Amino acid sequence: MERQIAFGHRVPAARPLDVRWIHGSPSAKHNTDPDIQVHAYDEHTFVLRQNKAVHYEAPFLFLLFGNERAVLIDTGATENPEHFPLRHVVDGLVDAWLSAHPRDRYRLLVLHTHGHADHVAGDGQFTDRPDTEVVGADVDEAWAFLGLTADPDRAVRLDLGGRELECLATPGHHEAAVTYYDPHTGILLTGDTVYRGRLYVDRWDDFRRSVHRLADFAGTRTVTHVLGCHIEMTTTPGKDYPVRTTYQPDEPPLEMNGEHLRRLRAAVDDIAGREGVHVYDDFVIHN
Repeated sequence: MERQIAFGHRVPAARPLDVRWIHGSPSAKHNTDPDIQVHAYDEHTFVLRQNKAVHYEAPFLFLLFGNERAVLIDTGATENPEHFPLRHVVDGLVDAWLSAHPRDRYRLLVLHTHGHADHVAGDGQFTDRPDTEVVGADVDEAWAFLGLTADPDRAVRLDLGGRELECLATPGHHEAAVTYYDPHTGILLTGDTVYRGRLYVDRWDDFRRSVHRLADFAGTRTVTHVLGCHIEMTTTPGKDYPVRTTYQPDEPPLEMNGEHLRRLRAAVDDIAGREGVHVYDDFVIHN
C-alpha cells in the first residue's frame, strides 16, 4: 500500500537554503560546473539552476513532489538536451524520490511562471515522456488549465496529491504570468515578477496590481521565502550585473521575503507609472 505523505499538516518554518549557487566561470570555455545545479530544500522540494556558461540567463527551476504527481515549474533557457540535460536530471530526481516513496503510475506535470523563451525552451524534452503533461505557457492554455481564465483575481488550488499549491495570476511582466504558493514549505515562487534583478514591465497597470496583490497575499499566509527565477543584482545595493554577464561572483542570495514585497509595493507606488529605469537596493524596475 502506498504510504501517504502528510503535506501541510504544520505551519511551515523558514529554513535557510544553505547553498552557494553556481554563478558562472571567469572563462566559459573552461567551465567545469555542472550544466544544472540541484539543491534539495527538503526531500520533496528541489531548486535547480541552469549553468551561466550554458546560458547567461541562468534561470532557476523548481520541482515539487506530491503523493500523486510532481510538478516541474519552468524548463530553462536551452532547448538542446546535450547542452542542457534537464529531462535526464528530472528523471533521476523522480526515480530517486520514487525509490524512497514507491508509487504506481506516478505522473509529472510541467507548468511555467510565464512564457518567455528562457523559461520554456526545455519543454520539448518532456513531450514524449510517459505519464507527463506539458501545459503551454501562453495565457489561453496556462490560465485555462489552472482555472484562472474566468476570474483571474482569485487564487486557485492545484492538487499534487495532498500537497496543494495556490496559484495566482500575476500579469505585468508577461500577460500569462503565474505565481505559485506552496503551503508545505511556505515558499512563494514569483517567476520574473519579483526577484533580485531587473524587473521588466510590459504593462504597468497590470504589474502594479500584481505587486499589490502579492504583498497583500503574503500578509495572509506564512511566507518563508520569496523565490524568483534569476539573480542579476550584486551585493552592492542598487548595482546589477550587465545584461549577458556569464560570471557573477558577487551574487546576493536567491531568497527574498515578505519585506521585499512590501518594499516593491512602495516602489511601484512611488514610480506611479513614470517611464524609465528606477533603481532600488534589491531590484531595478524597467518601465
